[in-house]
Amino acid sequence: MSEFRTARTYNQHHVPRRYTAGRRRLSIYVAWSYPAEAGRNTSELDDRFSTMTEVRRVAWPAYEDPRWSDPLRFQQGISGGLELFFRGWLPFQQFIEETTGHAVPVYQRVDQAGFHTPLDGRVLADSDTLFVWGLDHMITGQEAAPEEIEAVRDFLTREGTCLALGPHHDVGASDDMAVRDIEYRHHGDPLVPRRQRFGRYTRSLMAGLGVPVENRYGLRPAVRDGNKIAPLSIARDLDTRGWLEGVSSFNFHQHLPHYAVVTDDPDVIHVLGRQPIDTARPHPFTEAGNTEFNMFLWMPPGGDRAGDVIMADSTIFSTLFGADESLRAFWGNLASAK
Repeated sequence: MSEFRTARTYNQHHVPRRYTAGRRRLSIYVAWSYPAEAGRNTSELDDRFSTMTEVRRVAWPAYEDPRWSDPLRFQQGISGGLELFFRGWLPFQQFIEETTGHAVPVYQRVDQAGFHTPLDGRVLADSDTLFVWGLDHMITGQEAAPEEIEAVRDFLTREGTCLALGPHHDVGASDDMAVRDIEYRHHGDPLVPRRQRFGRYTRSLMAGLGVPVENRYGLRPAVRDGNKIAPLSIARDLDTRGWLEGVSSFNFHQHLPHYAVVTDDPDVIHVLGRQPIDTARPHPFTEAGNTEFNMFLWMPPGGDRAGDVIMADSTIFSTLFGADESLRAFWGNLASAK
């Protein structure tokens, strides 16, 4: 069998998109091994996604329609929980396709059928903006290979490119059970275990590219007017590219990562959006005096890197957690970035 000339999306091979001035080509790379995630032992409490049965129990009766609850129509194990991610991303993909005229392919590092797609030129060649979503549990051992890091570095030498990194939350990093329990009670989501650590692949990619950021914790945003997420604190004077133009807030999610900047050089990376935290629920991060966490970051071009690097969690692109005009404005800004 000859080697594929294009990268594999699910159950098909991607048809490359031609460059058209003013119409960005966005691609999504989910840095997990689907089999490794779906095959986790459900008797183990930590570091796994929920089964669909657990989702139904916790969210009852939201998923009791047969299209979700009938095992002949929808998978009831962890794989069913994973498929909800794909469903939630569809409106974002459709929005971008309607805006740019280009479909948005979703690649998986290892897909449902076990095909391995490294982050290489096949994925990068027809991408202007690449999302790398760190939804891989760290225990599954996903690592960016040196040749993948080099491929992304080469991608970013192209004018007008953008790398959007989204390592997910890091809940329960402490070995202290009491601290883990405090974190759990802070975010308040019974579907998230006391330890759920994500993003080994994105961490290794960021280390290789010199992106001075670490994803930490799983923090619950403050809400206002019922269950609407509190507005972002936006550094508009630093947002010279207009990433957050017309944006006041993202969507609510119970446990979001703090993107901690680990350099003292203020010119390397800019924190453009900070999210107020629900301080009514204790957490070691707030007990240390913090009232906001870093939600959206921008690393402007520098040196040999002509492209931008931004940091934004994958939940911002999923309608499982809601979407309003402010969020769609953000999507539009990404689609039209010059």
